[in-house]
Amino acid sequence: MSLHATILTLFPDMFPGPLGFSLTGKALQEGRWSLDCINIRDFGEGKHAQVDDTPYGGGAGMVMRADILDAAIQAGLQRHPDAQLIYFTPKGQSITQPLIKALTSTKEGPTEYLFLCGRFEAIDERIIEKYQPLEVSLGDFVMTGGELAAMALLDAAVRLLPGVIGEAESLEQESFGLHQDYACLLEHPHYTRPPIWDERPVPGVLLSGHHGEIAAWRKRMSEAITEARRPDLWKRYTEGNES
Repeated sequence: MSLHATILTLFPDMFPGPLGFSLTGKALQEGRWSLDCINIRDFGEGKHAQVDDTPYGGGAGMVMRADILDAAIQAGLQRHPDAQLIYFTPKGQSITQPLIKALTSTKEGPTEYLFLCGRFEAIDERIIEKYQPLEVSLGDFVMTGGELAAMALLDAAVRLLPGVIGEAESLEQESFGLHQDYACLLEHPHYTRPPIWDERPVPGVLLSGHHGEIAAWRKRMSEAITEARRPDLWKRYTEGNES
């Protein structure tokens, strides 16, 4: 399976940016995923290729025009007719690990997405009405545009593709891992050499070589950290175990 993303943006030079480095960059070079950009400004109107206008009804800020965005989206769909449109907005559902997993495992063949990165105050609501995009949010805060959120989603998605991460176990036992025992848990602590640093020793169980005891310790640590830091996840975890 491979993943392709077409980015609809006013700033195509931002990509691939950080996605061109480390594991995501290597996977990009190997063709495990691919990326192209469409400059929304190319569809702008007039001498200055304007893409926005003042909002009807008054108010602060500018609104990206529906006709301009529609032309950009149609250009993306001409390249990739089966692509799903994703729009980054504070009003969208939170980007979570289960959502990322769903986006990377919906098909056996290539998975294609159009990422609409808005700017200014908002986009014209009629684009939402026409295309019914998947609306997603990086968190409960407002950014200047959707580009960084698109990069974050892609980084999280690409590392789930087969062959990107060397050991599948790494994906299973990390925070919000793929393994059902870790799906609602934060990750346990990690240690490496030296065994004693700054008068702080590595927990003895990790040096024991007893895999069963190590696994149990890591599970207890994940549970304790989750209960202390994320009561919402802990509630889901305990309710899931009860059921």
